[in-house]
Amino acid sequence: MDAEPRIRVVIAKPGLDGHDRGVKIVARALRDAGMEVVYTGLHQTPEQIVRTAIQEDAAAIGLSILSGAHMTLFAKVIELLAENDASDIVVFGGGIIPEADLPELERMGVARVFTPGATTQEIVEWVRGAIPTRV
Repeated sequence: MDAEPRIRVVIAKPGLDGHDRGVKIVARALRDAGMEVVYTGLHQTPEQIVRTAIQEDAAAIGLSILSGAHMTLFAKVIELLAENDASDIVVFGGGIIPEADLPELERMGVARVFTPGATTQEIVEWVRGAIPTRV
């Protein structure tokens, strides 16, 4: 009997920020909601994140960024996805991101940014509605 396809998401913590409590809570919430979650751990480079997403055949990459480097890190991940013919992988994220930066992140291709106060249920529901399953 074939298992029903599940959403596969790579959750990553890029850069030098070492605060990982929130990203682990989000990863667990997605997993508890029935998704396949690959958490890459702390201090990942954009290259490592994109390579993992491609190897895992992920439908999405969720980035947690609290360091202030969100413009650079999101842009690099999106650029690397394009270079690797993997622009179909949806990029979303969260963290301490100023409201003023949200339009530019959207313009560059970030599908959604969750700022402080977003609930895990809100994130799970958005991922379910926005991210395709892969067989």
